[in-house]
Amino acid sequence: MSAFSRFTPLIRALPSTVPFVGPEAIERQRGLPVKARIGANESGFGPAPSVLAAIREHAGETWKYNDPENYDLKQALAAHLGIRADNIAIGEGIDSLLGLIVRLVIDPGSVVVTSFGAYPTFNFHANGFGCRLVTVPYAGDREDLNGLLDAVKREDATLVYFANPDNPMGSWWEADDIVAFARALPETCLMILDEAYCETGPAIAMPSMATLIEQPNVIRTRTFSKAYGLAGSRVGYAIGTPGTIQAFDKIRHHFGMNRIGMVAAQAALADQAYLREVVGNIKRARERIAAIAADNGLSALSSATNFVAIDCGRDGVHARAIVDGLMQHGVFIRMPGVAPLNRCVRISVGPDQDLDLLAEALPQVLKAL
Repeated sequence: MSAFSRFTPLIRALPSTVPFVGPEAIERQRGLPVKARIGANESGFGPAPSVLAAIREHAGETWKYNDPENYDLKQALAAHLGIRADNIAIGEGIDSLLGLIVRLVIDPGSVVVTSFGAYPTFNFHANGFGCRLVTVPYAGDREDLNGLLDAVKREDATLVYFANPDNPMGSWWEADDIVAFARALPETCLMILDEAYCETGPAIAMPSMATLIEQPNVIRTRTFSKAYGLAGSRVGYAIGTPGTIQAFDKIRHHFGMNRIGMVAAQAALADQAYLREVVGNIKRARERIAAIAADNGLSALSSATNFVAIDCGRDGVHARAIVDGLMQHGVFIRMPGVAPLNRCVRISVGPDQDLDLLAEALPQVLKAL
């Protein structure tokens, strides 16, 4: 297959990689319809009725570009979080923001530290800018804060990535531990604190806004894709000091946000009553997933996210067989990509009808293995 002859040496050296294979691709490849979409950490509970009403009301405005300053959402978020609008950058979901952050600080050869098995899209961006990726194994089912800090100092790292609550294990550290980690970092190392699941985790895991807002080498990332039910709208935001946040204006896509997605995000933020209802639904769904696992001789790990990691008791080959077997029944789930985390499968929360299909299919799959 021929290709353009003047790609950069870095691009020529990188493999063609898709960090996640979506359920749509699985349907196309295997000819199997997805009946229970509980593998992508979306919210099967959907957005609030008030959000859908706002989308319908403003749908006719989709011919317009969105305000390139993202002014209204930044003001709403600032009021909600008790910070200033210039502490906030808006982006096309956390994934896009991760790419921008990497671009801000990484030169070819720069050292980036992350956990081995953590969110793969971050690695995708870091490798795409030619970093040297240094990974630290998990300590049990949690990211190893001490190991990450040691690696940062040993390698003189430019960037460190840490998610709390964690993807793919669902575990978490308490706020005091995270703040201590952030304050122990060298000033020359930027920390990405990925808080995609902050709404579903315990309050004790979330550092207050005031605690880290004045630390220039910390950027917190959050999203409307999880508890707010807007994964398809692609709205995320970064929180940091005004000086750090201002750097995004040098490289961000100024017309990258879609107008209807921004309307949806503002309506979702305004409907905190619905958010509380969904968080309750997520908690109950996590409990049901854990019960289904226990009924089938499997162990659910404690989770602060909108998914549950299930220890399948053996290895990645066995876990993959469960994933593939459930897909034969139309139940889409995922698993971590590296050992030893890949002894687990990861099941996203969803409405009762989706978990009913899981409860029906799982014993059949296990019996066939």
